[in-house]
Parts: sequence; C-alpha cells; structure tokens
Amino acid sequence: MNRREFLKVSGMGTLTLFLSGCGLSALAGETENESKIPEKGSVSGGKNMKIVVINSSPHPKNESTSIYLSEKFTEGAKSAGHEVFTFDAANEETHPCRGCDKCHMDGPCIWSDAIEQTLMPKMLDADLLVLVTPLYYFGMSAQLKTIVDRFYSRTGKLHGKKSVLMATAYNSADWTMSALVDHYDTLVRYMEWNDVGKVLGIGCGARSLVERSEFGDQAYKIGANL
Repeated sequence: MNRREFLKVSGMGTLTLFLSGCGLSALAGETENESKIPEKGSVSGGKNMKIVVINSSPHPKNESTSIYLSEKFTEGAKSAGHEVFTFDAANEETHPCRGCDKCHMDGPCIWSDAIEQTLMPKMLDADLLVLVTPLYYFGMSAQLKTIVDRFYSRTGKLHGKKSVLMATAYNSADWTMSALVDHYDTLVRYMEWNDVGKVLGIGCGARSLVERSEFGDQAYKIGANL
C-alpha cells in the first residue's frame, strides 16, 4: 500500500479528513491560518521581479498538494509581469553538502550538479526565493533541505533577498506547522531575508482537498500582489 492509498483508507475516514484543515477552512471560512497578503506592488515597488520557485514534492504534479500552491503562486506572479523560474528539487540531480568547505562559502561547490549549474545562478540573480514543501515529520522535505544546506557555498551572496514559504500537511492541528515555521523564520533571520508571505495548508491530505480550500487563492494573491 502506497502513502496516498494509506491516507485514503486511514481510520480518520474521508468525511473526517474533509472536515479538517482544508475542508473546514473552505466550508466555514476560517481565517486562522490565512496568510497575510501584501499590498499590491508593496514588495516589488512596481518593478518586475526575478523569482525562483523551488518545488520539493516527490509526487507527480497533478497529485502534489504543495506543487498546486506553487502553480497558483506562479500564475499570480506572472499575471503581474514577474519572471518566474521553477526548479524541481525532487527530480533533478542533486547532492547534499559534504561540509568540506572547499567552497569557502563563496563557491564553486565540489558538486557540479543541477544545484550548482542550473539553480544557483538563478538564485543568485533572483529578487525573491519561494520555498515549497510538503510537511514530512513536521519539517521540510529532504529534497528541500538538500537545497537549503547547499546555500552554504554562496552564503553571503544569497543574503538580503525576499522570500516566501508554502507548505502543505495532512495534519490539521494548530501546531502542525510550528516547527517548520520556526526553522524558516530562523533561516530568514540568518540570511537577512525579507519574508513577504507564508501559505500553510494544513489538513491537505489530498489534491482534491487543497483545490477546494482557500490556500490556492492565498498563494495566487501573494504572487499577483508582489
């Protein structure tokens, strides 16, 4: 039985799942987990931005709940005239940081992989980085953590950017995203980034749930209002 099948037949049941997190928010109009949407043009100052979206879900695009959010964000950002580059961390050739310090925090990395050759030049040139992840054991996916650890090779040059966090989770408790948000906020502080928004899709155990929720609209509005 694969993970998706397990979620479908777990003891919570379909009705319970629908009435938690995504489903309840969509039905009852709850706003507790609603992201703060920036004022139109307040982030970009009316100028076109270069944006890098890092997807890290290992699931196919049409099944992934977190990729759905990134697609809605991208749709919104492009409608506002911004340039968006998307990197698929789960399906590109990547390697974890070895801690060898050959880069001296200023590159190049010893790994000549997709992070070094494709993603890093885009990130260095970007105004805004968007970290997108499913919640795995209350943290970011291993695929995204691999990317974050490789920031080390260009630590100084990646400082001072703007950032967004988008995540989805099966769990719907109010503390579900706490550890991930703490990690992200600490990263933002260390990298001296400007956090411009978070979309935290709790209770989103299936694509159909996130599609019926308000989280996609939140993601779109953040992108469109940049």
